[in-house]
Amino acid sequence: MKSDLQISQETELKPIIKIAEKLDIQQDDLELYGKYKAKIDFSTIKKLKKKPDGHLILVTSINPTPAGEGKSTITVGLGDALNQIGKKAVIALREPSLGPVMGIKGGAAGGGYAQVLPMEDINLHFTGDMHAITSANNALSALLDNHIHQGNELRIDSRRVIWKRVVDLNDRELRKVIVGLGGPIQGVPREDGFDITVASEIMAILCLATDIDDLKARLARIVVGYTFDQKPVTAGDLKAEGALALLLKEAIKPNLVQTIYGTPAFVHGGPFANIAHGCNSVLATQTALKLGEYVVTEAGFGADLGGEKFLDIKVPNLKKAPDAIVIVATVRALKMHGGATKEELKTENLAALEKGFSNLKRHIHNMEKYHIPVIVAINEFVTDTEAEFTLLERLCENQGVIVQRASVWEHGADGGIELAKAVVRAIDSQQANYQPLYQPTATIEEKVTTIVQEIYGGKGVNFSKKAKKQIAEFVLNGWDKLPICMAKTQYSFSDDPTLLGAPEGFTITIREFVPKLGAGFIVALTGDVMTMPGLPKKPAALNMDVTNDGEVLGLF
Repeated sequence: MKSDLQISQETELKPIIKIAEKLDIQQDDLELYGKYKAKIDFSTIKKLKKKPDGHLILVTSINPTPAGEGKSTITVGLGDALNQIGKKAVIALREPSLGPVMGIKGGAAGGGYAQVLPMEDINLHFTGDMHAITSANNALSALLDNHIHQGNELRIDSRRVIWKRVVDLNDRELRKVIVGLGGPIQGVPREDGFDITVASEIMAILCLATDIDDLKARLARIVVGYTFDQKPVTAGDLKAEGALALLLKEAIKPNLVQTIYGTPAFVHGGPFANIAHGCNSVLATQTALKLGEYVVTEAGFGADLGGEKFLDIKVPNLKKAPDAIVIVATVRALKMHGGATKEELKTENLAALEKGFSNLKRHIHNMEKYHIPVIVAINEFVTDTEAEFTLLERLCENQGVIVQRASVWEHGADGGIELAKAVVRAIDSQQANYQPLYQPTATIEEKVTTIVQEIYGGKGVNFSKKAKKQIAEFVLNGWDKLPICMAKTQYSFSDDPTLLGAPEGFTITIREFVPKLGAGFIVALTGDVMTMPGLPKKPAALNMDVTNDGEVLGLF
């Protein structure tokens, strides 16, 4: 089988203006980035606002394993298949981060014959959005430290600065640093640190803002630290929001690309789902909804993270709930959740599959709590056996859920036609009646406990002494009505990545909260979730190269 990169490079791309014409968008409505990439102009977005919304399909998954689930691949393949059966479909995905691309996870452009293109550009610098977010984040850091150095009119306590610098790479050496060394003219020494760019609140803000004015208002609300009196200090107090918005004025515009089959795809924004809300931008999704009959989008990692956050954080901002939810599962991953090792996955193991089904079962029931039709997509692998497929289908049917196989990685759009038909039938026959998991008026403790008990299946929550103190402060500051964004391992329902399947009776510990007022949520930190990943022993970057003719090598 050819690599993703080979398949991508052998595909004859259509000019992006031709892809836009499928959506009744003309060249004057685009800002071109070469022949095959474009941004949608704000004037075009405004013109579309009066158009009715299409149907929204959310693709999520079981808890990921090293075996791979192929959520982005199913998302792309489903969009292609919907077009294949005569529906006008548009795809809305997140942008990849250079950190995972150069590290171990890989890109986020799908795979096989279900890819968004040009995958080399999308997985590398694309249209420069990540760099703009990095620049805006670090500009705020520079303005903050300069304010402290130049007299500190706001009386910011440098020991209580919570705003970090960022870089779009995995670099563990930067997790904790000291800045301002070298004497009085070099600044005020303090402890600092770096996050990866996709963990920046500015990334989350970009993905939730609906226009430039909303962007500026959100940027102004960013809490950067506290005064000596422990009062919050914001980017607005530093009068930084205008400059930050200026750096982001192009990045906020949705990016338009295409799939192998020429399906229009918006690829825009990319907050991590285990430390942020894990969804592509509201602007891209809104634009796609105005242009397509069906919009297929995804949320990062499993339904316990990206899925829950899409439904409880993005939907209230989007003002549109999904009409159907597709949960991606693989025989391979479920066998791992059932106790099989990675080395045993090519061997038929019905017992491990049936045991591991508990993970998928919980995700099914969790998503049904939002009163939206649920479909299970079995992403096929060549090593899966017919007996395993039959067992998994029977287990799903016993739960009363629609289940359909898909082989889009190998067969492209043709491998997703039956899944596409099943999704359309579900939307036509079952009326979605979205209900949030919790109400804004609930307390912080109640919201966290609801997520832990209703989504994770845990017994309860342990709040650290620091977390309890923060809750009291947040109530005084009027921040307690914001939704909760859980920062948790993606590998388990619990905060222990080794507890696979569907563990029960566990307690989640909240060690700290981080206010993200610009994004409009409070992050609850559990376990040892890292906001700056490190590289593996053998980074993917070591296999990458470029020829003298500019041909990319080794990119998946």
